[in-house]
Amino acid sequence: MGNGKKVPTIFDVAAVSGVSISTISRVINTPEKVNLNTRQRVYEAIDKLGFVPQAEARARALRLKGRIGVITPFFTAPSFVQRLRGIAASLSKENYDLVIYTVDSNNRLQSYLSSLPLTGNLDGLVIMSLPVAEADVNRLVEHELPTVLIEFPHTLLNSVEINDVEGGRMATDYLLKKGHKRIAFLGDTDLPEYSIHPVNLRLKGFRQAFKTANIEIPKEFVRLAPYDQEQARMVAKELLDMPNPPTAVFAATDYQALGVLKAARQLGVKVPEQLAVIGFDDLDMADYEELTTIRQHLDESGRIAIEILLSHIADHSRPVQHITLPLTVIERLTA
Repeated sequence: MGNGKKVPTIFDVAAVSGVSISTISRVINTPEKVNLNTRQRVYEAIDKLGFVPQAEARARALRLKGRIGVITPFFTAPSFVQRLRGIAASLSKENYDLVIYTVDSNNRLQSYLSSLPLTGNLDGLVIMSLPVAEADVNRLVEHELPTVLIEFPHTLLNSVEINDVEGGRMATDYLLKKGHKRIAFLGDTDLPEYSIHPVNLRLKGFRQAFKTANIEIPKEFVRLAPYDQEQARMVAKELLDMPNPPTAVFAATDYQALGVLKAARQLGVKVPEQLAVIGFDDLDMADYEELTTIRQHLDESGRIAIEILLSHIADHSRPVQHITLPLTVIERLTA
């Protein structure tokens, strides 16, 4: 340590935190087996002392291959799968194993963010679409774990993002320029509290476009439904059954847009003659369904995140990078 003091040991952490050495070891290696209050005491002691688990650091140095970790929610959601595809494709040519950590609760997210910087088991980390608190950012920086955030920028960490507000405005402007004035918005509601909520930003852009056009949005035209095609179909059917239905729908995700298209088919509503539909993401399935959408380069975001990460692993002194990927209107047959 630069101040002349001795390097802190696990015994020092035990003395400061008031827990046993075995408990500290569990906090570092299997945090989910330790209750939250105890974990917090140990992490605070580790941060205060600047403790680095030396045995883990030596084991890391002896590994023949490196390890890149990805913390992700919604592992089966199509947009996350496509981002992971970009990450995996980039790592396939490198001497790194990919380790995926799925998040299903705030507790699990906090366990990963608190323990992974300490274990020495990872050479780099990608955090997808999850918020990172200031204390966790500081821990990642202090323990020099190269990290890239996707969809949640922070000044101290590398990031890859899009402008969701601008994307919502682009989709709405596209429909307005096509002559539509009665445009409905369909977003999703079942995002858990530990995740970020880009749909809220896309709705903000939707509202901004209407304000600029000096057109009032009927309150009943802004609808939210769980991230599920059947739920989206049911909400779309309700919209289309209205006495004066919308002539266009902006679905905040392609996945929900497919539910809108299904509702239109079932009701005999012609697309795009009677109902225009635009989505957001440009998933693989959007091209198959000829869906007009906002492309956000999902695979590319994963590839770029890995490129940034590997460059910072090779040179920890590189300045932090913040990349904003462009959005593009992809015009197909639905709008």
